[in-house]
Amino acid sequence: MKKTTINIQQMDCPSEEQLIRIKLEGFENIASLNFDIPNRKLDVYHTGAYEPIFAEVDSLQLDASLVESNETDDIASPNQDESLERKLLWQVLAINFFFFGLESLMGLLANSMGLVADSLDMLADSIVYGLALFAIGGTLVMKKKVAKTSGYFQLVLAVFGIAEVIRRFLGFGEVPTFQLMIGISFLALIGNALSLYLLQKSKSDEAHMQASMIFTSNDVVVNIGVILAGVLVFMTNSKLPDLVVGSIVFVIVARGAWRILGIAR
Repeated sequence: MKKTTINIQQMDCPSEEQLIRIKLEGFENIASLNFDIPNRKLDVYHTGAYEPIFAEVDSLQLDASLVESNETDDIASPNQDESLERKLLWQVLAINFFFFGLESLMGLLANSMGLVADSLDMLADSIVYGLALFAIGGTLVMKKKVAKTSGYFQLVLAVFGIAEVIRRFLGFGEVPTFQLMIGISFLALIGNALSLYLLQKSKSDEAHMQASMIFTSNDVVVNIGVILAGVLVFMTNSKLPDLVVGSIVFVIVARGAWRILGIAR
Protein backbone atom coordinates (compact mmCIF):
# COMPACT_ATOMS: atom_id res chain seq x y z
CA MET A 1 0.00 0.00 0.00
CA LYS A 2 1.21 3.51 -0.79
CA LYS A 3 0.28 6.78 0.86
CA THR A 4 0.45 9.88 -1.33
CA THR A 5 -0.01 13.28 0.29
CA ILE A 6 -1.16 16.16 -1.89
CA ASN A 7 -1.36 19.79 -0.87
CA ILE A 8 -4.43 21.47 -2.42
CA GLN A 9 -4.17 25.18 -1.76
CA GLN A 10 -7.64 26.10 -3.02
CA MET A 11 -9.51 23.31 -1.20
CA ASP A 12 -11.47 25.60 1.09
CA CYS A 13 -14.68 23.74 1.86
CA PRO A 14 -16.48 20.39 1.44
CA SER A 15 -17.73 21.26 -2.06
CA GLU A 16 -14.13 21.07 -3.33
CA GLU A 17 -13.75 17.78 -1.47
CA GLN A 18 -16.76 16.38 -3.31
CA LEU A 19 -15.35 17.54 -6.67
CA ILE A 20 -12.12 15.67 -5.95
CA ARG A 21 -13.97 12.55 -4.81
CA ILE A 22 -15.99 12.54 -8.02
CA LYS A 23 -12.88 13.11 -10.13
CA LEU A 24 -11.06 10.16 -8.54
CA GLU A 25 -14.06 7.83 -8.48
CA GLY A 26 -12.90 5.82 -11.49
CA PHE A 27 -9.59 4.76 -9.91
CA GLU A 28 -10.03 1.17 -8.75
CA ASN A 29 -6.56 1.15 -7.17
CA ILE A 30 -7.53 3.80 -4.60
CA ALA A 31 -8.35 2.23 -1.25
CA SER A 32 -9.19 5.39 0.67
CA LEU A 33 -9.16 9.19 0.59
CA ASN A 34 -8.45 11.12 3.78
CA PHE A 35 -9.23 14.86 3.52
CA ASP A 36 -7.74 17.42 5.91
CA ILE A 37 -9.48 20.58 4.70
CA PRO A 38 -8.24 22.96 7.44
CA ASN A 39 -4.66 22.15 6.40
CA ARG A 40 -5.63 21.77 2.72
CA LYS A 41 -4.14 18.30 2.40
CA LEU A 42 -5.32 15.00 0.92
CA ASP A 43 -3.90 11.59 1.79
CA VAL A 44 -4.52 8.98 -0.89
CA TYR A 45 -4.07 5.31 0.05
CA HIS A 46 -3.53 3.37 -3.15
CA THR A 47 -1.57 0.78 -5.07
CA GLY A 48 0.42 1.46 -8.22
CA ALA A 49 1.86 4.78 -9.40
CA TYR A 50 0.74 8.09 -7.91
CA GLU A 51 1.25 10.15 -11.09
CA PRO A 52 -2.16 9.43 -12.72
CA ILE A 53 -3.94 10.22 -9.45
CA PHE A 54 -2.09 13.50 -9.00
CA ALA A 55 -2.73 14.44 -12.63
CA GLU A 56 -6.50 14.06 -12.14
CA VAL A 57 -6.47 16.20 -8.99
CA ASP A 58 -4.28 18.80 -10.68
CA SER A 59 -6.68 19.00 -13.65
CA LEU A 60 -9.28 20.62 -11.36
CA GLN A 61 -6.99 23.68 -11.12
CA LEU A 62 -7.10 23.88 -7.33
CA ASP A 63 -3.36 24.69 -7.05
CA ALA A 64 -2.34 21.13 -6.15
CA SER A 65 1.23 20.13 -5.34
CA LEU A 66 2.77 16.80 -4.34
CA VAL A 67 4.04 16.61 -0.76
CA GLU A 68 5.26 13.00 -0.69
CA SER A 69 4.47 9.50 -1.86
CA ASN A 70 5.81 6.55 0.15
CA GLU A 71 5.13 2.95 1.04
CA THR A 72 3.15 2.71 4.27
CA ASP A 73 2.14 0.12 6.83
CA ASP A 74 -0.82 2.24 7.88
CA ILE A 75 -4.22 0.75 7.35
CA ALA A 76 -6.30 2.94 5.08
CA SER A 77 -9.26 4.46 6.87
CA PRO A 78 -12.52 2.83 5.77
CA ASN A 79 -14.77 4.60 3.33
CA GLN A 80 -17.81 6.32 4.81
CA ASP A 81 -20.93 4.19 4.92
CA GLU A 82 -22.85 4.80 1.69
CA SER A 83 -26.22 5.33 3.38
CA LEU A 84 -24.72 7.87 5.78
CA GLU A 85 -22.98 9.60 2.91
CA ARG A 86 -26.23 9.86 0.97
CA LYS A 87 -28.05 11.25 4.02
CA LEU A 88 -25.44 13.93 4.61
CA LEU A 89 -25.29 14.93 0.96
CA TRP A 90 -29.08 15.20 0.77
CA GLN A 91 -29.07 17.41 3.88
CA VAL A 92 -26.47 19.86 2.58
CA LEU A 93 -28.04 19.79 -0.90
CA ALA A 94 -31.40 20.79 0.61
CA ILE A 95 -29.82 23.59 2.66
CA ASN A 96 -27.90 25.02 -0.30
CA PHE A 97 -30.81 24.77 -2.73
CA PHE A 98 -33.17 26.42 -0.25
CA PHE A 99 -30.84 29.37 0.17
CA PHE A 100 -30.29 29.56 -3.59
CA GLY A 101 -34.04 30.11 -4.00
CA LEU A 102 -34.28 32.51 -1.05
CA GLU A 103 -31.29 34.63 -2.00
CA SER A 104 -32.14 34.83 -5.69
CA LEU A 105 -35.70 35.95 -4.91
CA MET A 106 -34.65 38.42 -2.22
CA GLY A 107 -31.77 39.64 -4.38
CA LEU A 108 -34.20 40.60 -7.13
CA LEU A 109 -36.56 42.27 -4.63
CA ALA A 110 -33.67 44.12 -2.96
CA ASN A 111 -32.10 45.06 -6.33
CA SER A 112 -28.85 43.51 -5.03
CA MET A 113 -26.39 41.84 -7.39
CA GLY A 114 -24.40 40.70 -4.37
CA LEU A 115 -27.32 38.60 -3.14
CA VAL A 116 -28.04 37.26 -6.62
CA ALA A 117 -24.38 36.32 -7.07
CA ASP A 118 -24.31 34.65 -3.65
CA SER A 119 -27.42 32.68 -4.61
CA LEU A 120 -25.55 31.34 -7.66
CA ASP A 121 -22.67 30.38 -5.37
CA MET A 122 -25.21 28.37 -3.36
CA LEU A 123 -26.48 26.85 -6.60
CA ALA A 124 -22.92 25.89 -7.52
CA ASP A 125 -22.57 23.99 -4.25
CA SER A 126 -25.97 22.38 -4.83
CA ILE A 127 -24.76 21.16 -8.22
CA VAL A 128 -21.61 19.70 -6.67
CA TYR A 129 -23.52 17.86 -3.94
CA GLY A 130 -26.08 16.68 -6.50
CA LEU A 131 -23.28 15.33 -8.66
CA ALA A 132 -21.80 13.59 -5.64
CA LEU A 133 -25.15 11.93 -4.93
CA PHE A 134 -25.46 10.92 -8.55
CA ALA A 135 -21.94 9.52 -8.50
CA ILE A 136 -22.82 7.01 -5.76
CA GLY A 137 -23.62 3.98 -7.85
CA GLY A 138 -23.83 5.96 -11.10
CA THR A 139 -21.90 5.17 -14.27
CA LEU A 140 -18.81 7.20 -15.14
CA VAL A 141 -20.09 8.14 -18.61
CA MET A 142 -23.44 9.39 -17.34
CA LYS A 143 -21.77 11.27 -14.50
CA LYS A 144 -19.58 13.15 -16.98
CA LYS A 145 -22.58 14.07 -19.12
CA VAL A 146 -24.43 15.46 -16.10
CA ALA A 147 -21.30 17.34 -14.97
CA LYS A 148 -20.86 18.91 -18.40
CA THR A 149 -24.50 20.05 -18.58
CA SER A 150 -24.40 21.43 -15.04
CA GLY A 151 -21.10 23.20 -15.61
CA TYR A 152 -22.25 24.96 -18.77
CA PHE A 153 -25.53 25.96 -17.11
CA GLN A 154 -23.68 27.51 -14.19
CA LEU A 155 -21.21 29.24 -16.52
CA VAL A 156 -24.03 30.80 -18.56
CA LEU A 157 -25.66 32.14 -15.38
CA ALA A 158 -22.34 33.63 -14.25
CA VAL A 159 -21.82 35.34 -17.62
CA PHE A 160 -25.32 36.83 -17.53
CA GLY A 161 -24.65 38.02 -13.98
CA ILE A 162 -21.40 39.72 -14.96
CA ALA A 163 -23.17 41.39 -17.91
CA GLU A 164 -25.87 42.71 -15.57
CA VAL A 165 -23.22 44.07 -13.19
CA ILE A 166 -21.58 45.91 -16.10
CA ARG A 167 -24.96 47.33 -17.14
CA ARG A 168 -25.52 48.66 -13.63
CA PHE A 169 -21.99 50.08 -13.46
CA LEU A 170 -22.95 52.11 -16.53
CA GLY A 171 -25.70 53.83 -14.59
CA PHE A 172 -28.73 51.56 -14.71
CA GLY A 173 -30.41 50.15 -11.63
CA GLU A 174 -31.25 51.55 -8.20
CA VAL A 175 -29.45 51.52 -4.86
CA PRO A 176 -30.04 48.12 -3.20
CA THR A 177 -32.11 47.65 -0.05
CA PHE A 178 -29.34 47.20 2.49
CA GLN A 179 -31.63 45.69 5.16
CA LEU A 180 -32.44 42.71 2.95
CA MET A 181 -28.80 42.36 1.89
CA ILE A 182 -27.61 42.12 5.49
CA GLY A 183 -30.49 40.02 6.84
CA ILE A 184 -30.61 37.41 4.08
CA SER A 185 -26.80 37.12 3.91
CA PHE A 186 -26.71 36.50 7.66
CA LEU A 187 -29.23 33.69 7.28
CA ALA A 188 -27.16 32.24 4.41
CA LEU A 189 -24.09 32.45 6.66
CA ILE A 190 -25.89 30.30 9.22
CA GLY A 191 -26.91 27.87 6.46
CA ASN A 192 -23.33 27.50 5.23
CA ALA A 193 -22.01 27.01 8.76
CA LEU A 194 -24.66 24.31 9.33
CA SER A 195 -23.67 22.54 6.10
CA LEU A 196 -20.02 22.57 7.10
CA TYR A 197 -20.85 21.26 10.56
CA LEU A 198 -23.00 18.41 9.23
CA LEU A 199 -20.28 17.30 6.83
CA GLN A 200 -17.43 17.60 9.30
CA LYS A 201 -19.04 16.03 12.37
CA SER A 202 -19.39 12.75 10.48
CA LYS A 203 -15.61 12.48 10.15
CA SER A 204 -14.56 13.08 13.70
CA ASP A 205 -15.87 12.42 17.19
CA GLU A 206 -13.61 15.10 18.67
CA ALA A 207 -15.29 17.83 20.67
CA HIS A 208 -14.10 20.78 18.63
CA MET A 209 -16.34 22.25 15.94
CA GLN A 210 -13.72 22.47 13.21
CA ALA A 211 -13.74 26.26 13.60
CA SER A 212 -10.86 26.64 11.19
CA MET A 213 -13.02 24.94 8.55
CA ILE A 214 -15.82 27.43 9.01
CA PHE A 215 -13.61 30.47 8.76
CA THR A 216 -11.59 29.30 5.75
CA SER A 217 -14.65 28.45 3.67
CA ASN A 218 -15.11 30.53 0.53
CA ASP A 219 -18.87 30.38 1.01
CA VAL A 220 -18.73 31.95 4.45
CA VAL A 221 -16.28 34.61 3.25
CA VAL A 222 -18.72 35.47 0.45
CA ASN A 223 -21.60 35.79 2.94
CA ILE A 224 -19.53 38.13 5.11
CA GLY A 225 -18.58 40.12 2.00
CA VAL A 226 -22.24 40.68 1.09
CA ILE A 227 -23.01 41.73 4.67
CA LEU A 228 -20.15 44.26 4.60
CA ALA A 229 -21.35 45.49 1.20
CA GLY A 230 -24.79 46.04 2.73
CA VAL A 231 -23.25 48.09 5.53
CA LEU A 232 -21.33 50.19 2.97
CA VAL A 233 -24.49 50.69 0.91
CA PHE A 234 -26.15 52.04 4.07
CA MET A 235 -23.20 54.32 4.88
CA THR A 236 -22.66 55.67 1.34
CA ASN A 237 -26.13 55.36 -0.22
CA SER A 238 -24.31 53.96 -3.26
CA LYS A 239 -24.79 50.80 -5.28
CA LEU A 240 -21.04 50.45 -5.96
CA PRO A 241 -20.22 48.24 -2.92
CA ASP A 242 -22.94 45.80 -3.98
CA LEU A 243 -21.69 45.75 -7.59
CA VAL A 244 -18.08 45.19 -6.54
CA VAL A 245 -19.02 42.22 -4.34
CA GLY A 246 -21.34 40.90 -7.04
CA SER A 247 -18.53 41.05 -9.61
CA ILE A 248 -16.16 39.12 -7.38
CA VAL A 249 -18.70 36.41 -6.57
CA PHE A 250 -19.76 35.98 -10.21
CA VAL A 251 -16.09 35.37 -11.08
CA ILE A 252 -15.90 32.78 -8.27
CA VAL A 253 -19.03 31.10 -9.65
CA ALA A 254 -17.54 31.05 -13.16
CA ARG A 255 -14.35 29.44 -11.81
CA GLY A 256 -16.48 26.86 -10.03
CA ALA A 257 -18.20 26.08 -13.33
CA TRP A 258 -14.84 25.41 -14.96
CA ARG A 259 -13.99 23.01 -12.14
CA ILE A 260 -17.25 21.13 -12.64
CA LEU A 261 -16.53 20.96 -16.38
CA GLY A 262 -13.14 19.54 -15.43
CA ILE A 263 -14.88 16.41 -14.15
CA ALA A 264 -16.21 15.75 -17.65
CA ARG A 265 -12.76 15.82 -19.27
